[in-house]
Amino acid sequence: MIEEHEIKYKGEGGIPVLRASEAKRLKTGNWRIFKPVRNEKCVACRLCWLLCPENAIRLDKEGRPYFDYEICKGCGICARNCPMKAIEMVRDFHD
Repeated sequence: MIEEHEIKYKGEGGIPVLRASEAKRLKTGNWRIFKPVRNEKCVACRLCWLLCPENAIRLDKEGRPYFDYEICKGCGICARNCPMKAIEMVRDFHD
């Protein structure tokens, strides 16, 4: 949970506004139903990285995307927009 003193920006009516760069604070928890998984078809075009609304896709040293499952919400935008069909949404079973 984000504490009141951690909120840097407040919008109209005092409603908290979070910047995309602060998305790391909002962890998914165990409610995500599906998660994205990248396969060997990936050509590292980085379109998924650009389109992710949660900044849950990171780039490794070679520039290939990988998923930060702590903040990924499982929305599937990355999979729907991948031109190579290199991302598949799979059922996420929580332990």
